[in-house]
Amino acid sequence: MAEPRRTAGTDAGDVKGARILLVEARFYEDIADALLAGATRALEQAGVDFDRVSVPGSLEVPPAIAMALDAAESAGKPYEGAVALGCVIRGETLHFEIVSFESARALMELSRTRGVPIGNGIVTVDNDAQAWERALVDKGDKGGDAARASLALVALKRRLRAR
Repeated sequence: MAEPRRTAGTDAGDVKGARILLVEARFYEDIADALLAGATRALEQAGVDFDRVSVPGSLEVPPAIAMALDAAESAGKPYEGAVALGCVIRGETLHFEIVSFESARALMELSRTRGVPIGNGIVTVDNDAQAWERALVDKGDKGGDAARASLALVALKRRLRAR
């Protein structure tokens, strides 16, 4: 696996008071826990408020984000960003391609059409070993990376609006 090229991160002042939605797919429970640990740590370090929603699998993540965005908007408590977590491991059928491609496509479409930064932490791998290399906080930390990506875009959006 290529080594990640992480930057120093987002200045906490850039995202102060942000409300973030975290949606996690629980299909692979143990891997989901590792991804969640990284994302939660990154969000807590940034000092933002976040809500967590769990869904069965990665295909359910985008519609759950859409439903939560609508509900939060209706309640007058909109989310400024979202984090999508899940794992798709290649099997012997085309299901891997459908789930990995469609979940990524739907997340991009949601982010683009709604203008909500979404950090994509749905790892797509060939086997369990690759999943663990990406999920564990002390290895790939893809959950943390997804949270940091969302926060970086929240900060960017705030800066652009302030101009």
